[in-house]
Amino acid sequence: MNLKIKLLGIVSLFLLLTVVNFAQEEMTEEQWESEMTAYKNKQVALETEIAALKTDIDNLKAMNLQDPEECIDELYQLVGATRNDVNNYRKAVNELDGKIKRKEGPKADRQTDLNALKTNKISALPEFYNKVHNQMQKDLDNWVEAPTEISYAVVKGDCLWNIAKKKEHYGNGFAWPVIYQANRDQIKNPDLIFPNQTFKIPNLTEEEKTKYEKLRVNYKPAPVQ
Repeated sequence: MNLKIKLLGIVSLFLLLTVVNFAQEEMTEEQWESEMTAYKNKQVALETEIAALKTDIDNLKAMNLQDPEECIDELYQLVGATRNDVNNYRKAVNELDGKIKRKEGPKADRQTDLNALKTNKISALPEFYNKVHNQMQKDLDNWVEAPTEISYAVVKGDCLWNIAKKKEHYGNGFAWPVIYQANRDQIKNPDLIFPNQTFKIPNLTEEEKTKYEKLRVNYKPAPVQ
C-alpha cells in the first residue's frame, strides 16, 4: 500500500508540473485535451502496474518462503552433519586438493585420504560431490608418480658429492649421505667409490629435501688462507 501511495504521488506531481508547463505555452484547446488524455492514460497504466505489483507481493507473502539459513541446516541434517562438521570437511577437502595438485606423495597415501573423504556422507552435498568423487580422482589418476629410486653407474672421477649434485638426482651435493646409506653394501668408505659400481639413488623425502636444502643455503666456504 505504501508503494502505491508513493507512485500515485509521483504521478500526480508529474501531471501538476506538466499542467504548469502547458499553462506557460500557447496551446489550442484541442492540443490541451489531447495532452491531458495521453497523461491520464499513462496514469491508468501506472495504477494498473501498481496493482499487479501488489498482487505479486501478496502472493509471495502467502507462499511463506523458508529462511535460506534454515534450508541449509535442513540439508546438512540429511547427511547427519552440523555446520561445524561441514566446515571441517571443507577444510580437509581443500588441503587434500592442494596436496594432489602439488603432487605431494606418496600417491598411494593421497588415494587413501581421498577414499576416506568419499566414504563420508558429507561428500553427497552438492558443494562437494563433483569435486571429491570426480575432479580430485581424475587429478589423482593423471598423476604419474616418479620411481622411488633410480640406478646410476659410477664413472671415473665420480664422488658421492658430485653424484648427489647432478640435476637428474638431487641437485644438491649436501644430500650425498642418502646415496651412501642406500648403498652401504657396496660402499665401505664414502670417500672411495669405483667405476662401474651401480648405485641406487632413492628419492628424497620432504623432510630430507628441507634438511639438505637448508644446509646448502647456509653453507659458507672457509676463507682462503
